[in-house]
Amino acid sequence: MAVPFRPITHMASMIERRLLVTYSLDPDTARDLLPTGLAPQIIAGRAVAGVCLIRLGAMRPGWLTPEVGHRSANAAHRIAVRWDGPDGPRSGVYIPRRHTGSLLARAVGGRLVPGAHAPARVRFRDTTDGLDVTVEAPDAEVRVTARCGDDTAFRSTLFATLDEASGFFRKDTVGWSPTRAGDLEGLTLSTNAWSVRPAEVTALRSSFFEALPACTARFDHALLMRDVPARWTRTTEPAPTTARPVMLDG
Repeated sequence: MAVPFRPITHMASMIERRLLVTYSLDPDTARDLLPTGLAPQIIAGRAVAGVCLIRLGAMRPGWLTPEVGHRSANAAHRIAVRWDGPDGPRSGVYIPRRHTGSLLARAVGGRLVPGAHAPARVRFRDTTDGLDVTVEAPDAEVRVTARCGDDTAFRSTLFATLDEASGFFRKDTVGWSPTRAGDLEGLTLSTNAWSVRPAEVTALRSSFFEALPACTARFDHALLMRDVPARWTRTTEPAPTTARPVMLDG
């Protein structure tokens, strides 16, 4: 007798490091990157996009203990979006492509849990005063060096204060990404220990944003999270639209 397929509804993890590198993006360029049904959120006349670089520890189904968890390093290019939900306007992020260095994350992503991942070499290196992160994949390259000292100041053209930026990203808990078949599936992040601090980026390279039309994408700021417990839940609300199938190399 065949065993029925049962997707995992929620995962638990420790966010060991999460560097949110944010770009200010031309709204028309942002719209061209989105599937029908999603629209960019506009802040100070600009769309908000970026790349989330994250190292997870103790990643496991929510009913298991941390001792059996898995560690992975991942990257996700994101665009802040809004859409019409069943109960009114909603906001979150659209993730056109995810990358990971974990074979397990690639195996279960888009199958047992939402989020199909393409292969990449993702490396985190803690330095004396900050963090170095690199992503190397056939279709994407990211290199970020960030200083994260206690005296690091917050500077942004999108947000007036660190609290304003933190609140913006905290409210957008739902991330939509395309499946292998071209549907959208959602994953919701929740934590009762949300905390971010400014990071001063001293070196930056992103092939995704550098490939956009000239002068349409500008680096704005970066935020760092360290050692934050988090829960990841399969989103149950109807997907706002469908997207092109994600193409996974390797």
